[in-house]
Amino acid sequence: MRLLFDQNLSRTLVGDLRDEFPESQHVTALNLDTATDREIWDYAGEHDYVIASKDSDFRQLAFLHGPPPKVVWLRVGNASTAMVLRTLLDHTGAVEAFALSEDEALLVLPGMPS
Repeated sequence: MRLLFDQNLSRTLVGDLRDEFPESQHVTALNLDTATDREIWDYAGEHDYVIASKDSDFRQLAFLHGPPPKVVWLRVGNASTAMVLRTLLDHTGAVEAFALSEDEALLVLPGMPS
């Protein structure tokens, strides 16, 4: 399974999570950095990506359309890249299980407690 990191997440996550989520990409690497959320949604669905985003718009698209694609919504607010990385690493198993599930469209990952 591979993640497609939205514009609101750091490009460095692709390299930082290479072992856990191989073949993941950032929207900028795919020339989608100026694409609309719907264009990113369509691309992810056509190319078998799970979208990872802090943007609640993708949550709405998941509710409206269902999978594919699937969305990992990171509810971490204005968190650092290090906190986003830690959240994804701490929930790798949940993300992998979610990607394999048939009907689920949205996985919400909370930020770490302060």
